[in-house]
Amino acid sequence: MTDSAEITRQAKSNLAFALQILPKERREGMVTFYAFCRVVDDLADDPARPLAEREAGLAAWKDGLENGFADPDPLQAEVVALMKRHSIPAHLLTAIIDGCLMDLHPQRFGTWEDLSQYTYKVACAVGLASLKVFGAEDPASERYAVALGHALQLTNILRDVGEDLSNGVRIYLPLADLARFQYTERDLIGRVYDGRFVALMNYEADRALAFYQEALDAMPKSDAKALVPAEIMRSIYQTLLEKMRRGGFKVFDRRYSLSKARKMAIFSKHFLRLGETA
Repeated sequence: MTDSAEITRQAKSNLAFALQILPKERREGMVTFYAFCRVVDDLADDPARPLAEREAGLAAWKDGLENGFADPDPLQAEVVALMKRHSIPAHLLTAIIDGCLMDLHPQRFGTWEDLSQYTYKVACAVGLASLKVFGAEDPASERYAVALGHALQLTNILRDVGEDLSNGVRIYLPLADLARFQYTERDLIGRVYDGRFVALMNYEADRALAFYQEALDAMPKSDAKALVPAEIMRSIYQTLLEKMRRGGFKVFDRRYSLSKARKMAIFSKHFLRLGETA
């Protein structure tokens, strides 16, 4: 088993789950790409490493992608080969690293416009690079990937509100949105759960749902088959968002997830549709 395959196997993520539907070569390419994303994200979040060491590690990845690795490790060699094979621009992978670097110094986001620059780096850039491996060719698929990236990352942010507070008091919800509902940063840090908080979370959920719809509206029929893994992701995360909403966004004391059976049902639905488009 390659290093990237082992990293992906251990992660047991929704993306790894969705990749099962891809043809072997494209699946192996996405396994390599996912492993890259996992490694740089874990590097940024590793509390056992000094901050300077994490910064240096991410900087080394970025320099290697832009200028070539002097002595690449197995995963770095796989990533470079993947970029060449699928013509993935280096700037998409370095954008992902820039997003990880932002997480090294937890910050506040004043508005959605501010937060969207972060979500573009850590999610939309992932989607745009994935298009190359999926074999999507219609330019409209890029609009799909960007909208879906914002939607997926917003869903992650809503699910992880409590965990992010515990991890360095990270707050990703835009402060202007907190002010809209007269809910303060101090309230959030104090995990105040009341009508203001639920209204705030519903407001953010509406924004995420609008992006999910924008992605659906942008998806070109010519790339429908290539985008099936992305559609599995959309279905899983949109279902997760709806579950959080039905549950009243109790994100301070629980982590919402879907059962394996529910995810298998979503997978099966898209697998059947894939057969219809074949």
